[in-house]
Amino acid sequence: MKKKGRKPRRKQTLPKAIAPIEEEPAAVKNAPHTFVIRRGVHCSSVTHLSRDFRRMMEPFTASKLRERRLNKVKDFVHLSGFFHVSHMCILSLSPQTLSLKVIRMPKGPTLTFKVHQYTLAKDVVSKSRKQYVDDDCFKAAPLVILNSFSGEGQHLKLMASTFQNMFPPINLSTVKLSSLKRCVLLSYNPVSKLIDLRHYTITAVPVNLNRGVKKIVTRNIPNLGRFEDIADFVEKGHLLSESELDDEETHVVLPQNLNRGNLADNQSSLRLHEIGPRITMRLIKIEDDLMTGEVLYHDYIAKSAIEVDAIRKKRMQIRNLKEKRKKTQEDNQKKKERQKQEHRAKTSGRTAGQITDRDRQLLKDAQDAVGEVSDEDDRDYYREEIGDNPDEELFGSAHGGNRKRPFIPKGSNYSLKPKKPRMDRRKEHEEDDRLAKKDRKKHFKEGKEQNGKGKFAKRGNVKSDYQGKSKYREGGKKGGKGHGGGPKQGKKSKSSKRK
Repeated sequence: MKKKGRKPRRKQTLPKAIAPIEEEPAAVKNAPHTFVIRRGVHCSSVTHLSRDFRRMMEPFTASKLRERRLNKVKDFVHLSGFFHVSHMCILSLSPQTLSLKVIRMPKGPTLTFKVHQYTLAKDVVSKSRKQYVDDDCFKAAPLVILNSFSGEGQHLKLMASTFQNMFPPINLSTVKLSSLKRCVLLSYNPVSKLIDLRHYTITAVPVNLNRGVKKIVTRNIPNLGRFEDIADFVEKGHLLSESELDDEETHVVLPQNLNRGNLADNQSSLRLHEIGPRITMRLIKIEDDLMTGEVLYHDYIAKSAIEVDAIRKKRMQIRNLKEKRKKTQEDNQKKKERQKQEHRAKTSGRTAGQITDRDRQLLKDAQDAVGEVSDEDDRDYYREEIGDNPDEELFGSAHGGNRKRPFIPKGSNYSLKPKKPRMDRRKEHEEDDRLAKKDRKKHFKEGKEQNGKGKFAKRGNVKSDYQGKSKYREGGKKGGKGHGGGPKQGKKSKSSKRK
């Protein structure tokens, strides 16, 4: 029985599945997004501070944004419209100070703050007595709390509105309390003009419950090895130690149900756990445009109305000059493009859609070349020269109906003249080689006869002139140097003197 061969399995090419593109909801698109970048002198602590700042601004920020030294602020400004970015925070380190710039995209204003002190998030968490970090709390935007920003001055109102617009607004009628797990506190000191930025997580604990029951509800159960029954743990819960004391000011009545025993219309205690970073800063100046506009407020420098008017006029002149140069460049570019088209049309000898005399002549030659060929002229010539009618086979099959005619495109430089045939000169070269070989043999025989018999035959050990120069050592005049470069006969060599 014949053995069946195994058939090779062919690899099936499955069609590539295209992942569906999910559109973001309108609430996510309209929410304020932020870029946090670092500029200036490289410092590892400032790099960690920028990462902590991004983590504080989550989820509406580019947490994995990679900025390079080659990137400029304009590059991020151009991308802001595509990613719905509304604000940009720049941490710039110079040899003198560290500054924080908050920019409203895409045309300002720009707020510049001088950073007096800062503490990284890892240092804040490591120094706290009770550490609490929950990664789920970063899935929702934090709550913004402003303190003492209601003083006199337009710069305070502008600062307050800028900080509020950096985070998404909260609708009190539709908000869920379970999504409010973080808060950002900005406190302004009117005396020192310093702003303290703090970042906390919010937890709620039920009030008026036994400590044992509270620990069970909050899933903070201690070691139960010293209790015989769970009832003993619940009844003797007051004997358990608790690290934090409840303050009556932190007690609130919840309008919605929360997890871990926090029910609606019941009292709960709110607790804050600082997770960092800490920043203490001061407002230096406010600019109208994107980092290069008119200075609206400056903390150190105050100018009169006349100086301000002069600066505005100077800025207006610079702006008009810039627009004039831009317009001149555009006009020059259009002029060069027009000249280039005119030069191209002039050199080619045609304009768009125009046929020249040369094109007409080419078309005529092509039509004559590919037209029908008649054999009447050839037959008449044959009759006149030979005196007899030609055979039908002589001119009948010369131009068949199935002959393929050459296609000559319009305006091409195709030559209708036949190409020169290549000459095969191999036979001529072979004949020249044969004659040269014959001449060499003849000269060799003549030289041999002259050496043996002739009148000028050489005697002794004199070799033939036809031998190679490499073997020719003797010759020349007496006492002279031969072609081989040997020593002269009249003098002795140095080796003989030594002997």
